[in-house]
Amino acid sequence: MTPDGAAPEAPIAPGAPTDEAGPPPSDALEPRAAQKPRRRWGELVLALATTALGTYVLVAAGSITVPGSTNTLGPRAFPYLVGGMLVVAGVVLVVLVLSGRGGEEEGGEDVDPNVRTDWLTVVLIVAILVVHVFAINVIGWPFAAAILFAGAAVVLGARPWWRAAVAGLVLGLIIQVIFGGLLGLSLPAGPLLEGVPFLRG
Repeated sequence: MTPDGAAPEAPIAPGAPTDEAGPPPSDALEPRAAQKPRRRWGELVLALATTALGTYVLVAAGSITVPGSTNTLGPRAFPYLVGGMLVVAGVVLVVLVLSGRGGEEEGGEDVDPNVRTDWLTVVLIVAILVVHVFAINVIGWPFAAAILFAGAAVVLGARPWWRAAVAGLVLGLIIQVIFGGLLGLSLPAGPLLEGVPFLRG
């Protein structure tokens, strides 16, 4: 007995098991870098598609007719820039995916991996995109851009719809002025805006 009345602790024999947690298993000490990375085929397909799209844009830009008297950058400048950026981004993504350095899974609290894809929203956005493509030559680029922007924004939950429509129209007019009026790209202004000098398509 000890002076305070407590029973003395029994000595621990060498090699006897204890209640304390032992060292972690050897596989837990193995660095993550040594583990074989898991290849994500979805990311690889996206990277290859980005590279292919950029290559197509570069090839198609070469067929754009350039007026001989143009004093601006010309209609090929922007497609070449976009195509080059797509190719570079696609090649970098391919290298990262093949080396196992893919994107990290989102771990935020507002992300629910069990939520299924809202296919109705996807179908509506694709339908709006198709309407936008066919409306460009009918009502002009600014109004077609307003349809695309407002339609996608409303489908994704933007309210009120008229504010999205106004924002889309302003965006379409800005693009028309920059690429149609300044760079000389062929963007149809539409019957309502036809004849406006700084909106020429």
